[in-house]
Amino acid sequence: MAARYKAKKFLSYFQAFTNTYAPCDILRKRYDEALADSDIVGLAIGTRPDCVDEEKLNLIERYTTTHMVWIEYGLQSIHDRTLNLINRGHAFEDFVHAVQMTRGRNILICAHVILGLPGESKQDILETATAVADLGIDGIKIHSLFVLKETPLAQLYKDGGCTILDQHTYVDWVVAFLERLSPDTVVQRLTGDPLPPALLAPAWALHKQQTLSQINKTLEQQDTWQGRMAEKVKKSMCSQA
Repeated sequence: MAARYKAKKFLSYFQAFTNTYAPCDILRKRYDEALADSDIVGLAIGTRPDCVDEEKLNLIERYTTTHMVWIEYGLQSIHDRTLNLINRGHAFEDFVHAVQMTRGRNILICAHVILGLPGESKQDILETATAVADLGIDGIKIHSLFVLKETPLAQLYKDGGCTILDQHTYVDWVVAFLERLSPDTVVQRLTGDPLPPALLAPAWALHKQQTLSQINKTLEQQDTWQGRMAEKVKKSMCSQA
């Protein structure tokens, strides 16, 4: 990163798997080790919303006095029927509870969502976008659904039980999703990054820059932007209530 982008300071990203899934004494050792280097100015901790509690959040909060700290909760969808289908093992309620516990601690909150999950429509993902906006999430990572070989999803795909979005549709959904987010939410990702040898579908998932370019182009062509629909959607929901 230093050679490619001339970066001088870094966040230590605990990315893979569930990085609060250990006793606090072990977590403290891991986090302390990551921050021992003076070039590391913060932490980004990826985890599940059902794998945090007050004790662990108290530990993480201590680092906010000297470092930038993000906690990243894997949400994927607000729809419990989808979470059950993909065997997430938690409900949307767990995500909301995790966010509520994290609030007021100076810990920045990032949500991960996947567009194109089995059985989900464009309306479903727009409802997810609206819910994330209503919760006041600080950041979001938007992932495209891709099928990896030798996974349950691969078998579902081969059996015809799962339709993967084409690139054009994915771009359209991302733009509509962005319109409903708060303009203050930091968008940290707009598509996924599958490893080529493991990818079964779709092929376009390997062309990240092309997808990003299409998203930018569509935003310009439609003269739209992140947050354009946020207030309109909020007012509509208030009037219905």
